[in-house]
Amino acid sequence: MRLRNKTAIITGGGSGIGHAAALLFAREGASVCIADRNQADGERVAKEIEAAGGKAFATETDVSNEDQVVNMVERAQTTWGRIDVLVNNAGYGIGGTVVDTTAADWNALMATNVNGVFFGCKAVIPIMAAQGGGSIINTASAASVVGIYNRAAYVASKGAVAALTRAMALDHADQKIRVNCIGAGTVESPYYDRLFAESPDPEKLRAHLEQRQLFNRLGRPEEIAAAMLFLASDESSFCTGSTLFADGGWTAR
Repeated sequence: MRLRNKTAIITGGGSGIGHAAALLFAREGASVCIADRNQADGERVAKEIEAAGGKAFATETDVSNEDQVVNMVERAQTTWGRIDVLVNNAGYGIGGTVVDTTAADWNALMATNVNGVFFGCKAVIPIMAAQGGGSIINTASAASVVGIYNRAAYVASKGAVAALTRAMALDHADQKIRVNCIGAGTVESPYYDRLFAESPDPEKLRAHLEQRQLFNRLGRPEEIAAAMLFLASDESSFCTGSTLFADGGWTAR
């Protein structure tokens, strides 16, 4: 029960890593707000938590929309009276070099992957400061420090998340707000399920993605959720401004 009596908001909590984190946080004692663009997915996860005896609610939230993010945070604070943990997990990737990427696609990806983190932190930091502290966890990527072919916009967005994490850690340390990020490797998720389904050669694509990790496999959402739990809990009380890489050794190459 490492999160006993704590409350948490997890964006992108309806599937993949966010889903795994929501279940784990609830098992460790947290009350969880599951924010997702797909309300049905969020409600499904909330029901899973409640069926297991935990506390949760879902809220339909597009993190690229600041008003919706503010409403998400206000609902969590009204429901529980405090917000101890914010996990900025919502995000996605697109293919393309800078030449191939349209301005519209670039702006849409940045609006979710970067602006969504900015909006969430901007809304929650004053609450955490007033209550005496909190923990913010941003989902970056191994791609925040290494390049990936044909993923220019995605790599840029995750680099921005890691840099913003360090800046916020400096700005809010005196308010006892810890800000860290996860440098995830390639993880099994609905996003990659779709890529495999759409690929003319799914086995070749999977082999390519697997070989980036030293373990020659994709990560599991539960493995990334466990890293998030460490950063959310008091066990990481001396950690701020850091990137915790859970990438199967990708960045060791």
